[in-house]
Amino acid sequence: MEPGLLHRPRNLDWRRAAALLYGDWGTSKAYVTGLAFLTAGYAALPLIGAVSLLAALVGYCYTVVCREFPDGGGVYSAARHQSRFLAVMGALLLVANLTVTAALSGWAAVTYFGLPADWVRYGTLGVIGLIGAINFFGPKHTGSVAAGLAVPMVMVVGVIIGLSLPHLTTAHCQPSHDTFLHNWVAFVGIILALSGVEAIANLTGVMKLDPGATPEQPRVAVTARRAIGVVAVEVVLATVLLGWAMVSVPPEMAPVMRERWEDMVRFLGEYYAGLWVGPVGGRVFGVVVGMVVGLLLLSAVNTAIGALIGLFYMMARDGEMPRSFTRLNRHGVPWLPLLLAIALPLATTAVATDLQMLAGLYAIGVVGAIAVNLGSCTFNRRLALSWYERAVMGFAFVVLFAAEITIAKTKPDALFFAVCVVGLGLALRFWAQRRAGLRTVVVSEPVAAMVAPGEVPGFQLKLNPGQNLMVAARGLTRVLRFALEEARFRQANLYVLYVKEIAVAPPGPVVLPRKPRWQDDPDAARIMTTVLAQAEPIGVRVVPLYAVSDNPAATILDLAATIGVDMLILGARHRRTLARLFKGDVVNQVARHLPENIELVIHG
Repeated sequence: MEPGLLHRPRNLDWRRAAALLYGDWGTSKAYVTGLAFLTAGYAALPLIGAVSLLAALVGYCYTVVCREFPDGGGVYSAARHQSRFLAVMGALLLVANLTVTAALSGWAAVTYFGLPADWVRYGTLGVIGLIGAINFFGPKHTGSVAAGLAVPMVMVVGVIIGLSLPHLTTAHCQPSHDTFLHNWVAFVGIILALSGVEAIANLTGVMKLDPGATPEQPRVAVTARRAIGVVAVEVVLATVLLGWAMVSVPPEMAPVMRERWEDMVRFLGEYYAGLWVGPVGGRVFGVVVGMVVGLLLLSAVNTAIGALIGLFYMMARDGEMPRSFTRLNRHGVPWLPLLLAIALPLATTAVATDLQMLAGLYAIGVVGAIAVNLGSCTFNRRLALSWYERAVMGFAFVVLFAAEITIAKTKPDALFFAVCVVGLGLALRFWAQRRAGLRTVVVSEPVAAMVAPGEVPGFQLKLNPGQNLMVAARGLTRVLRFALEEARFRQANLYVLYVKEIAVAPPGPVVLPRKPRWQDDPDAARIMTTVLAQAEPIGVRVVPLYAVSDNPAATILDLAATIGVDMLILGARHRRTLARLFKGDVVNQVARHLPENIELVIHG
C-alpha cells in the first residue's frame, strides 16, 4: 500500500452500481421527453433519438474511463493527470451540475407527486432541506435503497411501453423545417441524460475487483462495463420508446401535453392505461407512476447532496479548498461541505421559475464536466487506449465541447450561473492556498522531479511469538483496562486501534497529504499515551494503530484479518435510537463478518 493511500472496502457489485447509476441516469427520461415536446412538439422524436445516441456514446466512453481509473475516474481524478487547475475547473463544473441535479430532481419529484403548481417551489425546498438533514448522519446503504427504488421504476416504464405498443404510429410525427443551427440549439437544450455516468466513474474506487485483480493492481473493467451497459440499454431504448409513445398521442391532446410536460411520463401512463381500463383506472395508474418516479427522483436528490459533500471534502484534503472544510461532526460528516451541499440547491430552487429554467442551468455543468473528463483522457498519452477508443473519445469530446459553447452562447442565465459557481470556487481556492502559505510556481520537469518527495519506506512489525489481541476504542473507557489485564494474563501483544470516522464518499481514492499519525490526532494521542503509560509497568507490549476510514467496521475487520489477531475486543456502546437508525451499529457489523478463527469479546 502506498504511503498515505487508504483502500476503501470494495463491496459494490455491478448490480448495486447499476442501481446507483440508474437512480441518476435513469430518471432523466422523467423530464427529457416532456422538455423535448415543449421544444419541438411532434417533431421531437429525432431529437430524442439523437440525445439517446449521444448518451450511448458517452456511456461507452465511460466504460473506458472506468477501466483506466480503477481508483476513481471522475472529472477531478482524470483531469488531475493533466493539470491541478484543470481538475479544479472540472470539479467546479461538477459542483454546478450536482447543485442543479438536486434542485431539478426535487422539483420534478414533487411535480410527479401531484403537488399543485403554486406549491411546487416550497415542496422542493422542503424535500431538499429534509434530505440534507438526513445526510447529517452520513450516507449509508445508498446502493440498496437505490436498487429498491430502481426496480419499480423499470417495471412502471415497461408497463407504459407495453400499453402503448399497439398504439405506436408515425402518422402524427412532423418533420423539422428549421435550419441545422436551429435543430442543433434545440438538441443542446435537451441534453439532460448524461449526468449519471460521471457518478459511476467516481464509484470505481469501491467496486468489486475483476477476477485475478488485487488491491495493489486493481481492475474493475468487468464490473463497470456490466453496470453501464445494462443501464445504457434501458435508458436509450426506454427514452426512445417513451418519446415515440408521446408523439403517437393524437394532436388534439397537444394542449394538455404542453401543460403536463413537467410530468410527461405520468401523463403517458394515465393516457395509455385509460385506453385499456378507462379514465378512472388511468388516473389510478397515473398516481402509481407519480409515486414511483417521484421516489426515485428523491433518491437522485440524496445522491447529488452526498456527492457534493464528498467533492468539497476531497478538494479540501488536497488543499484546493479551505482546511476548515475537513472538520467533522460526531458522525464523521464534514460540517461546512454539508451546509454548502444544502444551501446551494436551496438557493438555486429559490430563484428558479420553473423546471425549464432548471434544465437550462443543468446542462452547462454536466456537459462541461464530462467534456473536461473525456478531453483529459483523450490527450493523456499515459493511458493505454487503442486508436479507436481514443478516436471515439475524441469525437465525443468535440461534440460536447461544441454543445458547451452553444449553451454558453444561447443561455445567458446558465452561463451566469456557471461563472458564479466557478468564480466562488476559485476564490475559495485562492483564499485557502494563501492561508496555507502556498504560492503557484512554474518550474521545468527536471526541477520538479528533483524536489518531488520520495517514497517513504514501508514499516513492518517484527513481533515475538505469542497471542495477539486487538482492542478498538473511541475513548478512555473500561474496555481498555480490560484489554490490558487480558494481555498481561495471556502474555500477549496488544494492538490498540483508533479509527477516525469520515462519513463521506469522495470521488476517487482518499489521498492524504502524508501518512496519518495518531500523534497528530488529539483524541487518539490521549488514548495511546495513556495506554502506553499503563502498559509499561506491567510488561505488556502495546502497538498503536491509527486509521482514517468512512467505514469503521470494515476497517476493523480488515486490520484484524491482516494482522492475524487471536482475539478482538470491542466495547458495547449505548446509542440513541435515531443515531442507530441512520448509522447502524459497528459491533453488529463486525460480529456478522468476523472470521471464525478470531474470537470476539464484547465488553460492557
